[in-house]
Amino acid sequence: MTTIGVLGLQGAIREHVRSIEACGKEAVVVKKPEQLEEVDGLILPGGESTTMRRLIDRYNFFEPLQQFGKAGKPIFGTCAGLILLASDIEGQNDAHLGLMDMTVARNAFGRQKESFEAPVEINGVAEDFEAVFIRAPYIQEVKADTEVLGVYDGKIVAAQQGHLLATAFHPELTDDHRLVQHFVEMVDQANGNKLASV
Repeated sequence: MTTIGVLGLQGAIREHVRSIEACGKEAVVVKKPEQLEEVDGLILPGGESTTMRRLIDRYNFFEPLQQFGKAGKPIFGTCAGLILLASDIEGQNDAHLGLMDMTVARNAFGRQKESFEAPVEINGVAEDFEAVFIRAPYIQEVKADTEVLGVYDGKIVAAQQGHLLATAFHPELTDDHRLVQHFVEMVDQANGNKLASV
């Protein structure tokens, strides 16, 4: 049985668990670094990226998370999770996990009161995904090996680089599980590749 973890330090944790279970997979709330060994894929939920980074450091998650991604295990970052994955952050000298080749702008769509919903076409996943943007970042630039999956108002809001997936919005806050299902399929594929190489 494929098991997908949700980093349980801060953010929309329960909603991601619900979405994973709706896709027929077991969800695990990951609160200790050693739990990463028990999961096949991991979601970095939305929340507040600076707070999440502080908690990642406090609970000694930083190196285990980097190793998880570098080992080829799939990671899906939503909103703040997208910022944590990025190799570059506008206006900051240091990125966080630096796993995904992209530059992001924080709070780029405005503050909390400017939150909104809008339909976004996600290439190969959903033609009409109703995306929920809350203090959302966006991706300013991707490198050659990162594929743009979705654009809103001329700004990149969804991208994939191999086993890494990121969205500027919150798919878990809707009843549309197609993006999480896409991630589930990425995890199943990575598991299949791992079994084939044993």
